[in-house]
Amino acid sequence: MSSNTSISDDQADRSIDTEYFTASSGSSITEDDTSNDIKGVVIIWNREIIPYDGSGEVIKKKCTSCEQNIDDSITIDNKEAVPKEEVLFNSATLSMIVAYLSSVDLPSLALTCKRFGLPEEGQLSLIELLHDEALFKQPPPNEDCPICMDRLPTLELGSSYMECCGKLMCSGCFYSSIHDNQGNAVDNPKCPFCRAPHPLNDDEFIKRLKKRMEANDPIAVYKLGSYYRDGKFGLQQDYTKALEQYHRAAELGYAKAYDNIGIAYDTGHGVEVDKKKARHYYELAAMGGDVKARWYLGAMEYRVDRALKHYLIAVRDGDVDSLKCIKRLYSDGHVPKYDYTKALRLHQEYLDEIKSTRRDEAAAANDKYRYYY
Repeated sequence: MSSNTSISDDQADRSIDTEYFTASSGSSITEDDTSNDIKGVVIIWNREIIPYDGSGEVIKKKCTSCEQNIDDSITIDNKEAVPKEEVLFNSATLSMIVAYLSSVDLPSLALTCKRFGLPEEGQLSLIELLHDEALFKQPPPNEDCPICMDRLPTLELGSSYMECCGKLMCSGCFYSSIHDNQGNAVDNPKCPFCRAPHPLNDDEFIKRLKKRMEANDPIAVYKLGSYYRDGKFGLQQDYTKALEQYHRAAELGYAKAYDNIGIAYDTGHGVEVDKKKARHYYELAAMGGDVKARWYLGAMEYRVDRALKHYLIAVRDGDVDSLKCIKRLYSDGHVPKYDYTKALRLHQEYLDEIKSTRRDEAAAANDKYRYYY
């Protein structure tokens, strides 16, 4: 939205696509355009596109998502190529093209912010506002266990991945499939979903996992990355191969893989330490629903209000470390009692959604089936 963009009150009937919104040098919007379904916007400043990858780095010439040259036109999400004056921005991953909005033309910025339900802070760029809108949005909850149909816990110990069929089921249902009513291990245990026998050795297990990878199963790809990282199931420890698998799993939509990439950049395992990139990948993981990445982001914040937002989102998805941080902020007088009480209520709501007798039995039998802290 450049300085010559006009915004008028007589264009209330302008139709706006609920999936994309174009703001080019000839676009205009009105106060009546109040749809909250808009996913994103590209600002074209002086007819030049300034690509941005979401991490603070300005990338020139190519789209950071599809690598297409954007000098003349670009195709997004299988749509036909359009002139660069009308490029559309899909903010689902925050890694598509974004252009910086200059601090001039503040009335237009204020109205744009109002339309998106964003704060009207005069000198903020629109990308910063859109980024925060996506960053602090509560992700959808985990899917349900395909056996008991209760919500899957966010704690990784609380779920078991079946390399035979690719199903992710809760620890309670997995434990019940390999033990009888007296808690004794059964002979020839089978997958409770597809009834395939459990693998007999590491080679068979890895072979099944790679077969799931051929089907582009993101969890299988992520698991192999973790086994390379830890040197498990007969694989030699290799941080480079682990990162390759994490990147592939992330591209396939598994948010936790972004968290592990962030940890690699944070600690220097397989790559040089780069705190800026680590934060970028933590943000992608958090927006995808990874609670540990959300907790990391809260700990990185120097502003209490932003840290609190991260912690509350993580608490709603069961992260007890974030709950402890809110308690400490309350004890030190940095947040009011209301916020701490809200955090306790959100955490209890999460526990009510995931608790079950079967899961409790599994956790009591072996700590490796623990599904909440």
